Parts: sequence; C-alpha cells; structure tokens
Amino acid sequence: MKDSLNFLLAGVGGQGTILASDVLVNVGLEAGYQAKQAEVHGMSQRGGSVTSHVRWGKVVHSPIAGAGEVDCLLAFETLEALRNLNSLRPSALALINTQVIEPLTAITGGQVYPTTETVRLAFSRLTTRAVYINGEEIAASLGNQKAANVVLLGALSALLERDGMVGSELTAETWLKVITGRVPPKHVQLNRQAFQAGREAVGKS
Repeated sequence: MKDSLNFLLAGVGGQGTILASDVLVNVGLEAGYQAKQAEVHGMSQRGGSVTSHVRWGKVVHSPIAGAGEVDCLLAFETLEALRNLNSLRPSALALINTQVIEPLTAITGGQVYPTTETVRLAFSRLTTRAVYINGEEIAASLGNQKAANVVLLGALSALLERDGMVGSELTAETWLKVITGRVPPKHVQLNRQAFQAGREAVGKS
C-alpha cells in the first residue's frame, strides 16, 4: 500500500465541494497522517467549477498532485469529472456523482454537454475503478438534497476500505466525528444518515 494518497475533488459552486474537502483533510489528520489541502474556487457564486486537492501521507510537503498523479477523484458533477480526467493516474479510483448541471454555454447552445455514455467510455479507458452514484437522489430520499456531498463522502469511505488504500483502516465513526463537528447541530442526524446511505450505495453497511 502507498504511504500517501492524492485526492482531487471537483464540482460546481453550491454543491458543497469545499465542505467535503475540509472534512477530508481533517479525517486524514484524525487518522494520524499529515494532511494538506489547496482549493480553487473559480466563479463558484455563478455555478462555476470548484476544485480542491487533498493529500494524506506520512510526510506531506504540498497538497497539489500533478497531471496523471491523482489517486482518487471525488466528482460531484459529471462534466467536472470529465474535465479532470487527465489529472488521474491509470487505475485511479473515481467516484462520480451522476448529477448534471449544464453550464451556461451548453444552455445557450454554444457547447454540447457530454452524454453519460461519453463520460463512462472515457473513464473506462483509464480505469476499471470508476463508480457512479446518484448522490442527489439518495439525499433527497432522506429529506434534503443538499446532503449529497455527505452521501459521496460515505461512499468514498467505503471504497477506500474496499480497495485497501491509505485510510482504509478508518472506521465510519471517525469520519462521522469530523462531519458532525462541521455541520449545524440540527442537521447532524441527517448527515449521519446521508453518510451511511452513501456507504450502502456502494455495498458497505
């Protein structure tokens, strides 16, 4: 097993990408790793791209992974997943939320939004470890679609365990300790449910 892990989180403004990044770096610290993050907010207030790098490891000097060096992509939107494909190393883990948020250029006809088949084919050429879930649908079934980012974190925790990656030794309660410390008290129970639902969505109770 590698002694470090490079994450890339990619989404659109308003999806909770930065909160997820904050949780992820603090989970790494909770596990006893050195952990760092770097964020690129873009035009998040206008629904623009938001990306964040997080690295866990025994020694971490910088959070930024170069092109072809990302071990794990957590994508909150399908076009953002495709945009960041070249950042992944071969056989990387890719957890992709199937939500579609068309950019203004696609809505106005200046750009064609990629089909589901296009996205899946592109990832299949790079890795056999691409996993797709509908975080919004799962979160909405719990009463609040905005908890989709925590659904994705739950799924990620289970996939790290499945693949024996850095952090695979972490318990669900360690993740939940960090998550519940960063959401309003009135939303703690919802987020615990969202995290568990994400784990179950990829086959982990």
